[in-house]
Formats: sequence, C-alpha cells, structure tokens
Amino acid sequence: MWFLFALGSAVFAALTSILAKVGIEDVNSNLATAIRTVVVLAMAWGMVFITNAQGGIGSISRKSWLFLILSGLATGASWLCYYKALQIGEASKVVPVDKLSTVITLVLAFVFLHEKFTAKSLIGCALIGAGTLLMVL
Repeated sequence: MWFLFALGSAVFAALTSILAKVGIEDVNSNLATAIRTVVVLAMAWGMVFITNAQGGIGSISRKSWLFLILSGLATGASWLCYYKALQIGEASKVVPVDKLSTVITLVLAFVFLHEKFTAKSLIGCALIGAGTLLMVL
C-alpha cells in the first residue's frame, strides 16, 4: 500500500511542477509559494477534520513537535528555492536537480537514522546522480 501512496506522490509532484511553471509566469516566486502554501494548509487541515484526527494534537510529544516544526521549515525553504528555480529555469532541468533529494535522503538516512546503505542503493544513487547530470548538461 505504501507504494501506491508513493506513486501518487510522484504523479502529483510532477503535476505540481508543470502547474507551478505555468502559474508563476509574471508572479513573484515568493508570493507564488505563499499562495501555494495557503492552499496546502487548507487542504491538510481539511483532511484532519474529515478524518476526525484533530483529537490527537494533545498527545504529540515535545520531540515530535520540534521535529515536525523543523520539517516544516525545511519544506518552506525547499518550496521557496524550488519556485525561484522554476521561475528562472526550465522545468525539465529544475525538476531532475530537485529530485537529487532522493540521493541526499538516502545518505542522510544512513548517517542519522542508521538505515542500511546497500550495494543496490549505492548503484541507484550513482544512476540517479548520473541521470541528473545527463539531463541538465
């Protein structure tokens, strides 16, 4: 089941890139990011209330709050950089570079979460890196 959600994420991320590239024409990239964020915020809270998950707020630990806030800050920084890159670059070049986050995530998961870094994941990282270079050069 996780694979279907991950695949859905990839499809929606692809749509996001194309829709954003068209939408930010003649719009300040920071303003465009703020508008997108308001929509995401409304959608996320809508899902919380639709699924009746709002009661769980009180049981969130301090550690979880800290890391969720830091994750939100990282997301915001990512989106600001992404929209600026999309505004001044070609989507077909910006998106592959953005997807280097896959390689960076694998390395960070190995270093900080002590997840296994196998020969398969090493080869995958090398291929993603090589593929990214081929697409942007």
